[in-house]
Amino acid sequence: MPNDWNEATHSVAGTNVRVLEAGSGPPVVILHHDIGTLDRLPFYDALAAEHRVILPIHPGWGLNIERPEWMRSVRDIAAMYRMHLAAQGIQKAHLVGLGFGGWIAAEMATMAPTDSGKLVLVGAMGVQPTEGFILDMAIVGYLDYARAFFHDPAKFTQVYGEPTGDMLEGFDICREMCFRTAWKPYMFSQTLPNLLQSMTAETLVVWGEHDKVVPISSCERYMASLPNARKEIVKGSGHAVDMEKPDDLASLVNSFLNA
Repeated sequence: MPNDWNEATHSVAGTNVRVLEAGSGPPVVILHHDIGTLDRLPFYDALAAEHRVILPIHPGWGLNIERPEWMRSVRDIAAMYRMHLAAQGIQKAHLVGLGFGGWIAAEMATMAPTDSGKLVLVGAMGVQPTEGFILDMAIVGYLDYARAFFHDPAKFTQVYGEPTGDMLEGFDICREMCFRTAWKPYMFSQTLPNLLQSMTAETLVVWGEHDKVVPISSCERYMASLPNARKEIVKGSGHAVDMEKPDDLASLVNSFLNA
């Protein structure tokens, strides 16, 4: 792979957080999906070719990762990541949030509007759709839920390969953490749309054309709440634009961040 990735563990709020880093230049924090993340993805490498990419693994999401018993909300996760950036002396980081990670990124941006770079929300959860519903992971199997992220079923297999016991256990653990932090109300905040109205950061809102997880009405809700945002729809993609159309998304994000 083109980039050398480094791994470190940082103590934040009494919790050990695994953080992957690669690249150099302006700092970009990527917040991953609610189904967890693979350590290496082409989208991550593409951003690291032009920026210093910081990829924290959400505590509790995945196998062999410390689970913080105190964590009970998405805003808790956002506050913890803000503490990490401050402790590392990282200022004005751009935030790129994918799905559930988009919700975390949006919360982070509202916490420190003068210490945020640009904001990228890709199929972001966090606001209540005005039409339709965010797909309820409690009513589908955890493998079916992960597969629903992709418009083309073959893309799931291309990214993840054939399901294994460890993969299924990892998806199940991620689902349990979602229940702990984002259950009532399910996958959205009742306060976030109002908090976003005071945001001044430039924002790029990206949605997959065939997103079956988060309705397009959530995209429109974000656009109505953010004063300085523009929208891009990625053709032929489902919810996981970063995995299904990595080159298209990387081109959009790099152009936006570098402008």
